[in-house]
Amino acid sequence: MRDNNQEMFPIVDEDGNILSAATRGECHSGSKLLHPVIHLHLFNTKGEIYLQKRPDWKDIQPGKWDTAVGGHIDLGESVEQALVREVNEELGISLPHTPQRLAHYVFESDRERELVFVHKVVYDAPIHPSEELDGGRFWTIAELKENIGKEVFTPNFESEFLRFEKELL
Repeated sequence: MRDNNQEMFPIVDEDGNILSAATRGECHSGSKLLHPVIHLHLFNTKGEIYLQKRPDWKDIQPGKWDTAVGGHIDLGESVEQALVREVNEELGISLPHTPQRLAHYVFESDRERELVFVHKVVYDAPIHPSEELDGGRFWTIAELKENIGKEVFTPNFESEFLRFEKELL
């Protein structure tokens, strides 16, 4: 399996207004074209956080633990539509209610710039990770904090968790 480098993403300004479009390959090539993504932090009622394991074939951060759901917003798709689609694609579930939107911010790495729309939800039913992932599991907050800075998690997840820790917990 591999990412489709020809998939089209919207190019946006920092408010999310669409300016143009570019391929996944162009967006992840170091061009720094700002493209929108959604992140969902999924907790159970015990306060544990679900993380997905990125498969080794991913073009960005292979093999690392990451936000329960993270995905690109397709051209012509709203934030909410992308969230519903990605939750179903990655975790094999339909959420019983709309997740709470916490914030949006710009994340930049050496390869890309993303406009990240951050959400949170509590969910206790079974999760069925797709072939897009290398599995997933719930982590206690203590386990998570114990592993921050040890290259277990994606840098994006770590910075986002630390940035929004008060809102998430």
